[in-house]
Amino acid sequence: MEGCKSGETQEKVEDLYNISSSFLLLGIVEMERLNYLYCALSLLAYLFILLCSTIIILVVLQEESLHEPMYTLIANLVLNGIFGSSTFFPKLTVDLLLSYKEISRAGCLIQSFCVLFFGYCEISLFAIMAYDTYWAVCHPLHYAAIMTNRKILRLVLASLFMNCLLVGTAVLLSARLPLCGVHIKSVFCDNTALFVLSCVDTSVNKIFGTINFTCFLSVHLLLIAYCYVRIFLTCLKVSENAGRKAAHTLVTHLLNFSIFLVATLFIFIRYRLGDINIPVIVHVILSASGLIFPPLLNPLIYGVRTKALKVKVLCYLQRTNILVYN
Repeated sequence: MEGCKSGETQEKVEDLYNISSSFLLLGIVEMERLNYLYCALSLLAYLFILLCSTIIILVVLQEESLHEPMYTLIANLVLNGIFGSSTFFPKLTVDLLLSYKEISRAGCLIQSFCVLFFGYCEISLFAIMAYDTYWAVCHPLHYAAIMTNRKILRLVLASLFMNCLLVGTAVLLSARLPLCGVHIKSVFCDNTALFVLSCVDTSVNKIFGTINFTCFLSVHLLLIAYCYVRIFLTCLKVSENAGRKAAHTLVTHLLNFSIFLVATLFIFIRYRLGDINIPVIVHVILSASGLIFPPLLNPLIYGVRTKALKVKVLCYLQRTNILVYN
């Protein structure tokens, strides 16, 4: 009887905690002293991302000469950047403007799913782009037959389905946790932040999350590393100048990917290190950089440095009177 009563009490406690309706975002509290400045910067960054990314997507859609795998992937990458920044900047801007520091439980879970889904899709797209470039540089005679727009779209859709499955399962596991705490050391919700708020042991979530993300990241990083090493070696065989150009291009791409990866890994490991005392501002900077810099840099890197796309973008801007030459 006592065991039954104890079990019933535990269920009631868990049900009570599961009713928790909101969480406090400590990152917003940290930014409150200069909230209007941060609000303006957040809005400008979001509008810049929307403008640059939308122009690239429209140009790729409208120009038949750009209906090729490489440009299709660039359009998908900047589209994912719009999605990722839209999960972060609008709420951050409104929170800073209205000095609102809370997020509902449902809103937290939705934002966690979107942030995680954006991250997985970003890694997948970088891997597909590396694979496409590998075939273009290392096997140019077979490239047109193997890498078609249809195949690229199939790869993108397959990655979307797989990422949705992996991310959805992780977030659903977190949604079932009874939560006691209300403080989140960031300006947005992510799945791992919910672990430390739980009243019960989260070993299952941590083990699943670790296996899930480690396997996913390892496979994609190995593919990216293999492709880029083969590309560099192939260019080096052609000429020293080609090798230098390839190295410069790869370093540019990998630098952007590395910024995103550092932020992603920080989010992944910070709550697995135990009760480590990291200042809130460090949490904010490291975790938010993955949602800020890639969407900002991708349109510039691929829109400016890809010659054919750059020419078409300039022509589009002239036609729409956005850019006027004297």
